[in-house]
This record gives sequence, C-alpha cells and structure tokens, in this order.
Amino acid sequence: MFVPVVALLFGVGLFTLSPRAEEGFWPYNAIPKTAIKAKYGFDVTDAWLNHLQLSTVRFSGGTGSIVSANGLVLTNHHIALSSLQQLSTPDKDFVKNGFIAQSMGEELKVPGMSLSVLQSIEDVTPKVVGAVAPGLAPAEAAAARQAAINQLQAGAQPGTSKQVVSLYAGAVYNLYTYKVYSDVRLVFGAEFQAGFYGGDPDNFTFPRYCLDVGMFRLYENDKPALTPHFLKWSPAGTKEGELVFTTGHPGATQRLNTVAHLKYRRDLAIPFAIAVNESREASIQKWMALSAENARQSTNDLFGIQNTLKSLRGQLKGLQDPAVMSVKEAAETRLITELAKNSARNAELGDAWGTIGRSIDVARQIDADRNFIVLGAGLNSTLFAQARNLVRAANTSGGRGGTVTAPPVAPVNMPREKINLTDSLAFMVKYLGADHAITKRIMLGKTVDARVTELLSTRITDPEIRALIMAGGKATVDAATDPMIVLARSLEPDVAPLVDRFAKEVTAVQAAAYPKIGQAVFVVDGAKAYPDATGTLRLSYGTVRSYMENGKPVAPYTVFGGLFERSDQHQNKPPFDLAPRWAEAKNSLDPKTPFDFVSTNDIVGGNSGSPVVNKKGEVVGLIFDGNIQSLPGYFIYQEDINRAVSVDSRAILEALRKVYKANAIVEEIAGKK
Repeated sequence: MFVPVVALLFGVGLFTLSPRAEEGFWPYNAIPKTAIKAKYGFDVTDAWLNHLQLSTVRFSGGTGSIVSANGLVLTNHHIALSSLQQLSTPDKDFVKNGFIAQSMGEELKVPGMSLSVLQSIEDVTPKVVGAVAPGLAPAEAAAARQAAINQLQAGAQPGTSKQVVSLYAGAVYNLYTYKVYSDVRLVFGAEFQAGFYGGDPDNFTFPRYCLDVGMFRLYENDKPALTPHFLKWSPAGTKEGELVFTTGHPGATQRLNTVAHLKYRRDLAIPFAIAVNESREASIQKWMALSAENARQSTNDLFGIQNTLKSLRGQLKGLQDPAVMSVKEAAETRLITELAKNSARNAELGDAWGTIGRSIDVARQIDADRNFIVLGAGLNSTLFAQARNLVRAANTSGGRGGTVTAPPVAPVNMPREKINLTDSLAFMVKYLGADHAITKRIMLGKTVDARVTELLSTRITDPEIRALIMAGGKATVDAATDPMIVLARSLEPDVAPLVDRFAKEVTAVQAAAYPKIGQAVFVVDGAKAYPDATGTLRLSYGTVRSYMENGKPVAPYTVFGGLFERSDQHQNKPPFDLAPRWAEAKNSLDPKTPFDFVSTNDIVGGNSGSPVVNKKGEVVGLIFDGNIQSLPGYFIYQEDINRAVSVDSRAILEALRKVYKANAIVEEIAGKK
C-alpha cells in the first residue's frame, strides 16, 4: 500500500521531462485532451472532468470518492485503518473484526476528521509573480511572494479552505478552493486480515487478493450531506485493454531531480531512512509482543512502518539499477545539450546543474550531523524531546527573563520508552560505529544498557522538579545535572549552525536552482511536460494490461477462487489465513469473480483510495497499491512494468452482498436507495 514518504529525503518538487504514452500526473486544468483523443478516440469534455473533480475527496495523505447522492465515500481500508483503531476499544476491536453500519444510525463519527472536495482552480500566477518587484534580493522576493500567497489564501468562507499551489517550480501558481466537511462518520471497514491479506510478504506485489476497502459518510447539519456529484458504480467492471482513468492526490515526486541528487538519495538518504525504520519496526514488534492490548493499539503503527520500508527498499533498488540510472543520465544529458543550442537561455539557466551538485556536496558533508544531532535519529525518546524543549525554551528571549515557557508534558509510557531508547541508541552505535565522534558524544563511553538506565533516571516529568526548572529559567537549566537535560544541553549549541548551514547552502540553493531546470524544460520541450505531483488533485490514464516478470507473463486479473487456493497453499497460516467471515462464505461466493487487477495508470503514494473509472465516469476499481516494479515511480515511470493495483468493482459488490451482508450499502451504491 502506498504511503507518502518525505521524511529525511529532502528535494524540490518540479516537473518531468517530456512524457511518454500514459505517463503523467495531470492537473485538472491541463488535461492532455488531444493526446487522449488521438490514442484512444475518447473526448474528454469539461463537463466530464468537472463531475469527476467534484466527486473526488481529499483525505490526509490519501484519496476517496463520493459514490452516492447521500455523501457515501469510498476509500481504502488502509486509509480507514487509523479511524478503525481510534474507534476501537478492548471489547470492540474494529481493526481485527471490521466494522459495518447496517443503517445510518449506526455510523460512527470520527473525532477530528475532516475531508475536502476541490471546487475550483484559478490561475493566480500574475498576482503572485507580480508581487515581486524587480531587483529584490532572494529573501525579499520570497517574502513578497509569500505575502501575496497568504493574502490569496485568507478570507475563506466558513466550510471552505483555500490553497495556493505552486506548479512547474514556481512558473505557475493556482488557487485551489475546497469545500470542507468536518463531520465524517465511519460506515464500513473490512477486517484487517481481508483488507491487508497476505500482509507484508504480499505488499507491493501482484497477484493480490485484498479487499482493501473502507467507507465513510459526509454529514452537514447532523444529516447525511446531499452530494449531487457522485460516481455511479459499474457492476460490469473492466476488460483487458480497456481505457481507465484515476483521479486522486499523488504525493510529492522527484522526477526531475538531477543525477547528482538521485545519487545522494541512493547513497545516503534512502539507506539511512531504511535503517531508521528498521530499528523502529523492531521496537514496535517488541512492544506488541508484550500483550494483546499492546498489539491491538500498535497495529496501525506497524503497518505504516512496514509499508514505508517496502516502499523505500523498492525505490533504492530502482536507483541501484544501472539501466534506470542510465535513463536518468541520458535524459539529463539531452536536456543540457538541447539547452546549450540556445545560447542566451543557456547563459541564464545552464549553471543550475553545477549549483545543485555543489549543494549536494554540502548535504553529504553534514549528513550524519543533521541526522543524529539535529533530527535526533539515535534518540527515539519522548523524554529527550521534552528535555530538548525545556533547553530551547530556556534559550529563547522568554527564558532569559527568568521563567521558561515550554509545551505541556504528555504522559510517558516508561516500558515503551525504554524499548524505544534502547533500540535507537543501539541503532546509532551500529550505524555510525562506536568510535564516531557523535557516538562518543552521546554515549559517553558507556554501554547502551548503562546509558539507557542513566538517561531514564531523569526527573523532568516530576511536576515539582519541572516547576523548579521552568521557574528558574536559563540559569537553572544551565546548572541542571539531570541526565536528559545535560544531554539536550550538550547538543543544542550545534543545532542552530547546522540548521542554518543546511538552509543556506542546500535548501535555498536548490530552491533557486531547480526552477532554472524547470525553465530549461520549457525551453527545450515547451508545455508538453506535466508538473511533478504535489499532493493535489491530478488525473492519470492508462489501460488494464498484463506485464512480464522474471520472464513470465502476469495476468491482469485475480479471482476469488485464487484467494482460497493461496490460503490452502500456506495451510491457512498467517498472514495467509482467511478471515472467519470469508471462510464461512466460501461456498456462496462465485470463484470466478474478478478480485484485483492491474493497469498502467501512473500513481504514487497519495493515490491510495483513488477511484478507477471508465469512459462513462463509473467506478470500475479502487487503487490500493502498486506492484514492486512501480516503487521507483517517484523518480521514473516505466510503462512496460509499472502497474497500479486496484480492487475490482465486481469484487466489492460480491463481498458486500455475500460476506458482509451489507445490503443497505449495496442498494445505495447501486442507486436503489
């Protein structure tokens, strides 16, 4: 299952080189209608697009679609998973057993959840770009742009929000206006074993047998929202070779990163992110093993970590593939060579690659310091975070006056704190080595166990001690002997210089240089290039199509019968065991019903929960994953092997009817209610 992956992998979102075939994340106001017409003979009309836009829902980190006139929203089980866990109790485990509201009265409000639907897109490029007066210094220009953006985003009407979206590296600015629904209720969620069948071994693979389905409902004034724009359901599904569209919110991609930048990601950024997540995966698993309740509460955490790990490993494999890198190198060489033919524009833009390369050199130099001193990668500790907050508060102007104002202290789960701190310190020692200067500085020559014992003797959560520290201000913090305070205080002098250097010599440099590469693409290829994904609404198109893997064809569909065969092959042992409902319903299910399918639609994390629609705009599938070959899709699209994985609309109907007996939902999406 796709999830956004942004932490520790800095980069500037831009736009790609000239797309091939079905590649691309197309904004709704820049759909390649002519190309689609030429290849498929299908006219994409404005009315068709508007209906699809107003039927697409934005989740935090994902997508959904409205599928009834009463605000019923279809998305993935793994998008709904956090809500299922949030609403569960020790007596009602909706993660393990699933949830079905057989009537609207049984639907459960999800505290804090809001969903939004894009209403309009307005080009505000002149207002943003025009706010920058000629001759302004870079910092002043950035401030002027931001002031204009803030003004455009201000004053949203109640129940709406506004977002200025930067496209084409700042060449274009669009104002997106959303309708926001703040009353959202859970309607359906498959049990974990059905929604994530095959678990981590099957994740990002195909064939798949997942009913990765969740449903919510939008409410207004305590009543189901009236939603005239909704996607009708196709009971017929698709056939191989059929044109299909995906509407959703793909997360940030890096398809125009320079080769130097990609090599940094390959050599340092992604391997480090993998190592951190492996350490945290081990910590979660240790905690879950201690009790059934720990396991229940941590299911979503483990899923997220393992999902991220598989995505990162797939990205790294792509970057380590000489064939992939040769494609990226050839594309970069072509762009530089073609730009050089325009001497005036080359003089203006041609230094971008070298400038970015020098910023990458700086990033490499300070990589370990940023990760372990600034980001605290070896200190996965709530207590350390609290100590760092106290130290920082004491060093602000408010702290120097005497009283420290620090965030309130959240309760600390000490058994889990010990696991997290132990594993993260052990990770640091292993990753950097015992003789590394940072390791020596944090470990003070002690073993991991001894250092953990010492640090956990901190008393900063004791209300009396904390009150004394906060009342005493900077002098008290500077004189404190508490081990967590001492550690945070010892690291703090280096944090600001590192942050400042990275901001000035890496982030700011790239922010100024990457737009030049973006402009170079316009010089060479014109407006044929699509913008890199930014987490905002996009349309992609493709066909249901098989592919080759290890010299063998992979059929584009799986069927219900294959689920039971796969379970039998593994003696019904986890993670291939059948959910009880599915085992009981086996004889009533049509084994030939299509279950999951693959298509060439270009997707990445954030597309989870995106509807797949046919030319009529009917739901024929539900995106929930990509195959393993799609994971390098953040920086390259390969049509011969990249595949989006969807739940078939026919599978959803069959399961709702025969497994979950959710007749009211079936009637609603069929338009009979």
